[in-house]
Amino acid sequence: MAATPGLEHSRKAFGWAARDKSGVLSPFDFTRRETGEKDVAIKVLFCGICHTDLHVIKSEWGQSTYPLIPGHEIAGEVIEVGSKVQKYKVGDRVGVGCMVNSCRSCKSCDEDLENYCSKTIQTYGAKDIDGSFTQGGYSDLVVVDEHFVISIPDNLPLEAAGPLLCAGITVYSPLRYFGIDKPGLHLGVVGLGGLGHMAVKFAKAFGAKVTVISTSPNKKKEAIEHLGADSFLVSRNQEELEAAKGTLDGIIDTVSAVHSLVPLVDLLKTGGKHVIVGLPDKPLELPIFPLLARKSVAASNIGGIKETQEMINYCAKHDIQPDIEIIPVDYVNTAMQRLVKADVKYRFVIDIGNTLKRSS
Repeated sequence: MAATPGLEHSRKAFGWAARDKSGVLSPFDFTRRETGEKDVAIKVLFCGICHTDLHVIKSEWGQSTYPLIPGHEIAGEVIEVGSKVQKYKVGDRVGVGCMVNSCRSCKSCDEDLENYCSKTIQTYGAKDIDGSFTQGGYSDLVVVDEHFVISIPDNLPLEAAGPLLCAGITVYSPLRYFGIDKPGLHLGVVGLGGLGHMAVKFAKAFGAKVTVISTSPNKKKEAIEHLGADSFLVSRNQEELEAAKGTLDGIIDTVSAVHSLVPLVDLLKTGGKHVIVGLPDKPLELPIFPLLARKSVAASNIGGIKETQEMINYCAKHDIQPDIEIIPVDYVNTAMQRLVKADVKYRFVIDIGNTLKRSS
């Protein structure tokens, strides 16, 4: 394969990494694998910050390997392609989400559900095909198998595309799969953060009536006037919950803190579906009696590559974008502190292309 001009030092990558459980990120030089025959090398221009990044850099789930460069909401431009790459060419606008490979032969992979493959390779902190650990998008370069690269339509801003590859697909996929994407349904969205605000936007685009459910009364104006929700419930207000019992066809629950499911299940109609997409770090209690009216509680995790591309195309067609705050890379540690306090509306996005500079 002929070298692409300007790539003679492309395998020498640079990013911001956590070195230990303190979670403090600092500049880090490292090496990406060579571009294989089916690989795409991507110049990272933007990378979103996910709450998962915060958990992983501090090893709060006990699986982190250091040094670790986070970031799985990647958007950028193709700068090199392998000799057998068919889908992409140099200059294409592309993104990379939460995974960069899978076994490609199991039932899940055959059904375009690579996210449920037992051998999925995550975008960072996982053993890669060459034996090294994957590093994420808080860096200037990624090298990914073309199957796991997402095409970004020209009318979708790159800075908005990254969060869709995580927060967007995480709520889009269960809305579609569980059939709660139909016009005229009444949906509840629990929590109004990075996931929740995208759930509201998709549900409204599908033609649903949307009720936001939150512990914070001060989010009501934002939910209704800015995001277009139809109504708002304060989850600690028993009178409001009682009045809304049996009114919802489905619920997308985005809360990652431990919380009671019973008051939420009570809001469902007979046959209603409560889908959890948040990641509580402790088990949730689920008594059986609230489910006897053929109500169901399920969970969902992102989506496969085919569905992720479908979601991105849908967003481009319907002008659906996350609400973001663009930051320079040297603000990332402050952003993590703000993320702990839920002090962002609703996704930080690092301007990698303009602010990731090697120190002299």
